[in-house]
This record gives sequence, structure tokens and C-alpha cells, in this order.
Amino acid sequence: MLAKILPLILLIVGTGAGIGAGIMMAPEPAPEHEMASTGEEHMAPPTETMDDGHGAAESMEGGEHDYVKIPNQFIVPVVEHDELTSLVVITLSLETKPGMADKIRTFEPKLRDVFLQVLFDHANMGGFKGAFTRSDVMHPLRTALREAAQRQLGHDVYDVLIMDMTRQDV
Repeated sequence: MLAKILPLILLIVGTGAGIGAGIMMAPEPAPEHEMASTGEEHMAPPTETMDDGHGAAESMEGGEHDYVKIPNQFIVPVVEHDELTSLVVITLSLETKPGMADKIRTFEPKLRDVFLQVLFDHANMGGFKGAFTRSDVMHPLRTALREAAQRQLGHDVYDVLIMDMTRQDV
């Protein structure tokens, strides 16, 4: 009897040790490269030129944009049948009109709150189950995040970019 149970116990212990070692050995996140004076990430699309600044927020042609990373990741629990089944970790950045970094830092607690509510709603609708990275699943999430950001900061926010997303099943 012990000969049949021992391999199963060793398999469970080995799997747990492997997962633990993988978590402990994971590389540290790369440091953020921030501008010294403003603390914002700034990148201009290579082929765009500066316009007069009077273009509509929806029209992103010919203008320069800032990309501001939201500090800290978002952790979303996925619950099925009153049981935690997985955790989704998401990193977001905002594509904005130049000079919005200070306003974003000021509104960060409110932004985090509305983004988490959108992410929780997406999780509760089953958005993080199965093939959760399919474009037909991601499109409503991207749209909801952008609309939430625009409600808080106005149409100077052009888009919310999902920089990183992982799901860890429990």
C-alpha cells in the first residue's frame, strides 16, 4: 500500500517545490526608465510629426504622445463557485497628450480604483477564463479601460495600453 502512495506523495512534493523554486528564482522586474524632471516615460512614434495641438483626441495623426506607466501592477482574483481559481496580474500604461504625467500622478488613486472595478467586472463576466488573450475577449476590456480613464482625466487620454498580463492558476 505504501509503495502505491509514496510516488504520489513524492510527485505532489516535487511539484510544489518546483513551483516554489520558480517563484523564488523569477527575475526582478526591470527598473523603470523615467525622465529625471517629470518622472514620466516619453516616447514619440517614429514617423509622426508635431501638429499645432488643436486636433481632436480621437485623431492621433500627426501628434506627439506621452506614454505614462501606471506604477504597481493590478492583481485581479478570479473566483468560480465561491472559490479562488486564479490570479491575473496586469501592468497598464496610458497614452496621453504631452504633459499629462503630473495630472495622472495626482489622480492615480482614483484611476486605480476605476481600473480595478473594470478589471473585477471583466473577471466576474468570465473574461479571464480559457483563452483570455483572444482579441474578441480583449477588445471589450481595452475599451472599458479607455472609457474609465477618459471619464477621470478627459479626452487627453488617448488609450490604455496593456503592457503585461499573466494568469496564475491556484
